[in-house]
Amino acid sequence: MRNSRFTSVLLAGVTTLAALAVGVGPAVAAPSEPVAIAASPDASPDAFPDAFPGDQDVEVFAEDGAISRTKVPAASPFVAEQSMSAAAAGAAAGDGAVTKVVNNGSTDSKLDVVMIGDGYTASEQDKFRKDAAAKWKDISAVEPYATYRKLFNVWAVGAVSEQSGVSGDPKQNTVRKTALGSHFWCNSIERLLCVDIKAVDAYAAKAPQADLVIVVANTAKYGGAGYGSTQSPLGYEGIATVAGGNSASGQIAVHETGHSLGKLADEYWADGAGPYKGAEPTQPNITTLSADRMRQDKTKWYRWLGKTSPDGGTVGAYQGGSNYPSGLNRPTDNSVMRSLGREFNLPGREAMIAGFYRHASTLSSATPVTTRLTATDRLTVDLPVSGTKLRWYLDGKEVTALRDRKTIAVSDLGPTGPKPAAHELKAVANDPTSAVIDPALTPALTRSLVWSVTR
Repeated sequence: MRNSRFTSVLLAGVTTLAALAVGVGPAVAAPSEPVAIAASPDASPDAFPDAFPGDQDVEVFAEDGAISRTKVPAASPFVAEQSMSAAAAGAAAGDGAVTKVVNNGSTDSKLDVVMIGDGYTASEQDKFRKDAAAKWKDISAVEPYATYRKLFNVWAVGAVSEQSGVSGDPKQNTVRKTALGSHFWCNSIERLLCVDIKAVDAYAAKAPQADLVIVVANTAKYGGAGYGSTQSPLGYEGIATVAGGNSASGQIAVHETGHSLGKLADEYWADGAGPYKGAEPTQPNITTLSADRMRQDKTKWYRWLGKTSPDGGTVGAYQGGSNYPSGLNRPTDNSVMRSLGREFNLPGREAMIAGFYRHASTLSSATPVTTRLTATDRLTVDLPVSGTKLRWYLDGKEVTALRDRKTIAVSDLGPTGPKPAAHELKAVANDPTSAVIDPALTPALTRSLVWSVTR
């Protein structure tokens, strides 16, 4: 579902991380035939020629799971000019074709993930779609994605490159002109895989209702990047890169969506950096406060203090985070926001679920709420999250016999009064998960739909 700000993540290569153990992912639908969907003219990034000036702050992902930062140019020297033209005009055969990889329902009620390929030629588009499906399977095996995977749709945007592969693979002097200009040895760092941000925008604009964008590069070489501070005029924020041919690269996307969806801070720090001396950060997983002070002030993750966290250990106040070795505390010693191959900690998992529900809904129906129902109609709703509680109300009074029934006959409601009179039918769904305990976040876990009913 497109909000005023939708999110983007681009993915490119990572080799197997020894620490990575995310379990078995959900089944992914086989790619379907591509369908060309034109971009909205007013969404074209060509309208924002100076949208990405200067250097971009990016994250670098090491083979051992460690994360650090550097700055890189927004543009790539390896973008094929004709590919850029095709991206803008949609002229090349098959270029920019959109395929639905995973279909869980209407874009209005789902978080729509868009994957864009780079370094795939026209004859390799089937390979790209298979790589995209496999990449989503890796990502959605990680909690809380695994529990909430039915909140997501996944689209693939086929960017056609002139040459197969990406620059810097297998050698530093290897040059391949591609649609997004993906290249290793970015900023003289071999494993840092950069892209051309404007080219990414051009293809992202083709996708329908994009909330999260993942770009898959045609390489198996270890590497990647996370453009956490990049914000697009199209509305998304954050870019990451990962390889379609690498089984561990999904962890880069998981970390980056911690920023874009969960609004989480990094929990690592740079060697030699000074202490943090600023104001209290807004991110939910970093604080200047001690555990005792959080309890006293009833703030940040005080509700989780002392609980065992899925990333290991107990939730507390551990020194270091947001690139500062001191002056800031994080909830646990080593979550995925500090090292790849880890789980989200409890406060991070809570923030991710809240992020999912900013874009997706716990309740939807194929019957529009503008439909005027009669006694001969049947009504069905969708509850994508297991354990969701459903209640039905007629004119404000609960019909208890219909609790948790996803399909009802309107005749079972028994509305009374004059036949022309209209009645209000309301369905209310609530996700009672114990993973979200902050009262400020729980309202997003409830959704209602209302129809008008006549006898």
